[in-house]
Parts: sequence; structure tokens; C-alpha cells
Amino acid sequence: MAAAPSERTRVKRLNKRAKYDAETVHGILDAMPVCSVGYVFKGAPFVTTTLQWREGDHIFWHGSAASRMLEACENAEVCVSVSIIDGFVMARSAFNHSCNYRSVMVFGTARKITDPAEKELRLRNFTEQLWPGRWDMLRPVTAKEIKATTVLTLALDESSAKVRNGPPGDDEEDYALPIWAGVIPVRTQILPSTDDPRLIPGLTPPPHIGSFKFG
Repeated sequence: MAAAPSERTRVKRLNKRAKYDAETVHGILDAMPVCSVGYVFKGAPFVTTTLQWREGDHIFWHGSAASRMLEACENAEVCVSVSIIDGFVMARSAFNHSCNYRSVMVFGTARKITDPAEKELRLRNFTEQLWPGRWDMLRPVTAKEIKATTVLTLALDESSAKVRNGPPGDDEEDYALPIWAGVIPVRTQILPSTDDPRLIPGLTPPPHIGSFKFG
């Protein structure tokens, strides 16, 4: 197993589930755009849920230029986490119940993207990663919209993953008990799209709507 990139990313409890390789970390980040950003604002801790995307060895997130979270995170130490639940693990004792999951935690100093052209490029990349082909069919973004949007980035230098899969791990003597045990699988389901009530008649969803998926 690869070594942890830093002491604060080293998984201490159940460290056999730890993964530090880029392939695992990147795969989880790419599979789940929803993340939680931990930061300190005026001396108090906050966690804000937002969307993230990865480009190479950095992640990005965005929001309103007036956002408290984005203001507090700029040039500050943050912690970003992403989690995916793959199943509820039902054991023969309450103590051994668990979840199958994939998670990533990233530490570091968030940096603000200040160049308007780069900011637009990052937002385009975000859109295209989720819905390939959508950006070019949209009304062009305006300078006012770019100015009103803040984009932050964080290097993946200090990141670690934690993964659990498989059946329950019961105490050996409990396997003889007449109690059902197993896994309830969990997945994110993408449902059919619904039209905007003000859609121009005759328009149909483009291919990237019908093929959208993540998780």
C-alpha cells in the first residue's frame, strides 16, 4: 500500500481500508460531484455542500462571488470530502453493522482563480464533464456573469481515500446464529428528464440529457 502523503491524511482507524493512490482518489472524485467543504469563518467552523470537479491533480468548486464560504476559503486551509454509499451492511450484531462506501478527504490551501479567461475555461470544463456538448449550445456567458462567479481550486497533494466493500464481518461465534445477514445495495438513480413548462414547442432533449449518469 502506498504511503500517506502527510500525517493528517493518514487513515488511523481501520487503516486497511485506506487508499492513497491517485487512481483510487481520482476515480471517487470523478464519480461523485457532490462534496462538503470544511472551513473557518470568523472563528467558527462551517461545512458547506457544493459541487466539485477534477482536472488533473486539482479539484475545483464555484459559487456566487458574495458567498461566505468562498470568501472564507480563499487562501485559507480547507478540508474537502466526497462520499459515496454503495450499500448498507447488515450483520448479526448491531455492533458489526456497517456501510460499503468510497470516500475521499483532501486538505490544503484553496486558491482563487482570478483570470476571467481561465475562470470561464474552468466553468466550461465543469459543464462539459457532466454533460458533453452542452456548453456550445448555450447562450454565451457574459462578463457580468463571470465577475459574479468565484472559482476556487485545491491541489490533491494531501488526499486520501477510504473504501469498504464486501459482506459483514461478524464475530466468529455469531455466524451460527439464525439471523439474516447480508448487504442492501445502494445506488444513485438518474430518472427521465422533464420539460421546462416554458419550453419552446417541438424541442426535444439533446443526447447528453438521456445519457447523463454519475456515481
